[in-house]
Amino acid sequence: MNISALNLFPLILSLKVALSATLLSIAIGIPMAYFLCKSNSKIADLADSLLTLPIVLSPTVLGYYLLILLGRQSFIGSFLEENFNVMIVFTPIGATIAAMIVSIPFMIKTARTAFTSIDKDLIHAARLLGRTDFNIFRTVLFPLAWRGILSGIILSFARALGDFGTTLMVAGNIPNKTTTMPLAIYDALLAGNTELTDMLVAIMTIVALSILFLLNQFDKNILRR
Repeated sequence: MNISALNLFPLILSLKVALSATLLSIAIGIPMAYFLCKSNSKIADLADSLLTLPIVLSPTVLGYYLLILLGRQSFIGSFLEENFNVMIVFTPIGATIAAMIVSIPFMIKTARTAFTSIDKDLIHAARLLGRTDFNIFRTVLFPLAWRGILSGIILSFARALGDFGTTLMVAGNIPNKTTTMPLAIYDALLAGNTELTDMLVAIMTIVALSILFLLNQFDKNILRR
């Protein structure tokens, strides 16, 4: 098969979805990791359990929960559609949300570990100097934990890029609209097109390895400074 004739839409969509999901994971996951690091309450333990659930829960079950929560008949889904003409399910937005949900636990777990590994004496010293919590986070915690956070970003992106089951449940598999690379590979395999399947798998593997390699090289270069 000529690679120039290959439909690159699933690859481009996968990269867009993975990038958007990773940015959302950063925006939500880092503050949540900081909260979980600081708090020892039962609410924090419950939140930690709920946020970790996507790692162990079946993707189809997770996708079903998202359909119930964000579908057109749900409160959120109907509100967004009626007031903003925004649909979540069976759209790229749904694919992004699905990818974010399955990838954010890796961001939170890694960032939380990075925060908790910081010497508490540094935090206490900052408090004695009259620093606010936000100032401590900005000048002490984040600069010391950013390497761990970067690892969480890499893991989150890789997980979002390869999501299949949850994305299929929430966004469907609509050609040239919501078909990501994992779904395109599934379609090709289901159609018995081994040549196309092999090519898509090779492209997906090369892209994922290239991105992870570049990010790891960036991390190592920063560590040498």
